[in-house]
Amino acid sequence: MVKSLTKSLSLEEFLKLPETKPASEYINGQITQKPMPQGKHSKLQGNLVTGINAVVESRKITLAFPELRCTFGGRSIVPDLTVFAWERIPLDERGDVANVFNTYPDWTIEILSPDQSQTKVTGNILHCLKHGSRFGWLIDLDERSVLVYPPKQQPELLQEEQEILPVPDLVSDLQLTVGQLFGWLKL
Repeated sequence: MVKSLTKSLSLEEFLKLPETKPASEYINGQITQKPMPQGKHSKLQGNLVTGINAVVESRKITLAFPELRCTFGGRSIVPDLTVFAWERIPLDERGDVANVFNTYPDWTIEILSPDQSQTKVTGNILHCLKHGSRFGWLIDLDERSVLVYPPKQQPELLQEEQEILPVPDLVSDLQLTVGQLFGWLKL
């Protein structure tokens, strides 16, 4: 069950709070704690990060991050996966990947957890798209489906195993079918 705190804080006050496990998000003045990822969620998330980075990281095209806090447009959210174009990855003074990402991801991916509000998760994807993200996915493990959100277009529902999942142009070398995606749940 998702825990929602009733005390309203400003975004600045929220960002000063210690991190929680699982992560809390700040949306419309309210703090909501994400559900703890379970086995299927974690397995799929790990394979997606590894699979995306295997295709693009060595060529310095993009980089995928699991559970990365992104603060922009009045919200502070923690998508299950974020993918950033290489040139948009925030760096610290040493040239290392920064700890704080005050920007939108180029691609946001959410994996729906049991008891998680699909409306809330969809709201986060739409917020990302509104503020500059190029693409969004909502993966439903129970339905074995992926809702694909291209910017300024109608979402597309993919459920057939042979369907190739659309990806943003910046990772166009990534070829993945619905069947391959959900096949990662098998040992």
